[in-house]
Amino acid sequence: MIPDEAEIRAAILRVLSRLQAEEAAAAAEPSAPASGRPVVAIAADHGGYALKEQLKPYLIELGYEPMDLGTHSVESVDYPDFAFAVAGMVAQGRCVAGIVIDGAGIGSCIAANKVPGVRASLCYDLSTAINAREHNHANVLTLGAGLIGPQLARQIVKTWLETPWGGGRHARRVEKITAIEKRFTR
Repeated sequence: MIPDEAEIRAAILRVLSRLQAEEAAAAAEPSAPASGRPVVAIAADHGGYALKEQLKPYLIELGYEPMDLGTHSVESVDYPDFAFAVAGMVAQGRCVAGIVIDGAGIGSCIAANKVPGVRASLCYDLSTAINAREHNHANVLTLGAGLIGPQLARQIVKTWLETPWGGGRHARRVEKITAIEKRFTR
């Protein structure tokens, strides 16, 4: 059976999306930026592109250096490629944290959590942002651009980045999460 034009176009876009995410990850420098600011990896699929573009200057205002891993337009792409790029940078220690934005934030959270060492959290209000960092030591934030507006997203990002890890009684639980992960990453 010969594929039709739409199937060929979809396959090409999937490959281009994957290549774009891989190129962005490969181009990222592991050393500190000239600004001396902590680096936060940020990426989005087409549904989160506009919000990503609004959050980048805000990260600078907050004292961070955004590492933009794509996408760079509203053309349809696959969110797992960008979640993987951000999660990889965080897991390798190239960034202090990561932010991934898609339509609902769910798919990117699932994809990012497949990377060992990543504790991604979907946050949709200030309480979940605080809890994710304080209790769960989250290092990747996912946002749903179709569910929250830019102002709430800014508040969530600020709160999430500024909330310290609580340690203490929460450390035992995060250690158990890490132990589960290790059981499946031999």
